[in-house]
This record gives sequence, structure tokens and C-alpha cells, in this order.
Amino acid sequence: MLNLANKITFFRILLIPVFMFFLLTRRIQPAGSYVAAAVFTVAAISDTADGYVARFQNQVTVLGKFLDPLADKLLISAALVALIELRQLSSWVAMIIIAREFAVSGLRLIAMAENKIIEASFLGKIKTVSQVAAVIAVILNFPITVAGKSMGWILMAIALILTLFSGVDYFIKAKGTLALLPGRKGVPS
Repeated sequence: MLNLANKITFFRILLIPVFMFFLLTRRIQPAGSYVAAAVFTVAAISDTADGYVARFQNQVTVLGKFLDPLADKLLISAALVALIELRQLSSWVAMIIIAREFAVSGLRLIAMAENKIIEASFLGKIKTVSQVAAVIAVILNFPITVAGKSMGWILMAIALILTLFSGVDYFIKAKGTLALLPGRKGVPS
């Protein structure tokens, strides 16, 4: 039976197609963008809720450790791909962000294979918040500009920089504890 934390995570996953429907259905625009942003926000907030419930009600499970980051990556990846489809985001930006997410997920899988856990870093959490804020700003197309750049563009640039820095940070911290380099124990040269 699923505990409450895992149910919240599943709820987040189920919100992804709802979010995509409202964002991509052109017949219900511009109202659909507002609904999509609201659904995306609820899904993003549910990430905090499931973590809180899991930790403070002692409901941390192996399933939750797997599903929670997967749900986060699915939500952000779906949003980025949809924004490319709507021509509101360059594909190279989405590719860098998604590639970083896969790389860090792969790093965590390597750690699990070595019976180690790579916890989410503070920088990684800031990265997630910046990505969520950027996606919402791009969806809502805020009319605020700074130096001729839209708020969505600025927030996405910040999210991209934090995404790169946090990815590098994970690999630097893992280098000393995991067999990531050829010639180290357990890794073929």
C-alpha cells in the first residue's frame, strides 16, 4: 500500500498530462496558459509537500526515493518540451537542462549500485526553484523587461546557469566517493 508521501508524488506525475493539455491546446488560449501555470505550480509545490510528509512522518521509502526525483524530471522536461513546441524556448536551452537532469540521475544510479546515496544539494534545490520560476514566467509571458529582455528570458538564463553549476557540483562532490574514473576499483580501464 502506498503511503501519503508516495501518493502525493503519484499525484504530481498525474498532473503532468493535465498541465500539457492546458498549455498545448490552442483553442483554449490564452486562458489555458493560466490554467497550465496554475497546474504546474501545484505540481511543483507538491514536491515540497511529499518531501515534508516523507521526512516528518517517517514515510521515506525506496519507492519514494526513486519516484520523487523522477516526477521532478518528468515535470520539468515536459514543460521544456512543450515550450519548444510553442516556440517560447530554444531547444538548446531545454537540451542542456534535460541532459543535466539525466546525467545527475545516472550519477545517483551509480551511487545506488555502490550502496551510497547522493542527497539533493542546496544548490540543486535552488536550481529546481529557479527552473520552476522560469517555466512559469515563460508560460505567463510576463510583460516586464530588463535591458530589453523579458522576465521569462532572464529567469530561464538564471535557471540555465544554476542548472550547469549544480550539475558540476554533484559530479565534483561524487568524484571522491564513487568509482567514476577508469582504473579505480570496480571500473574497467
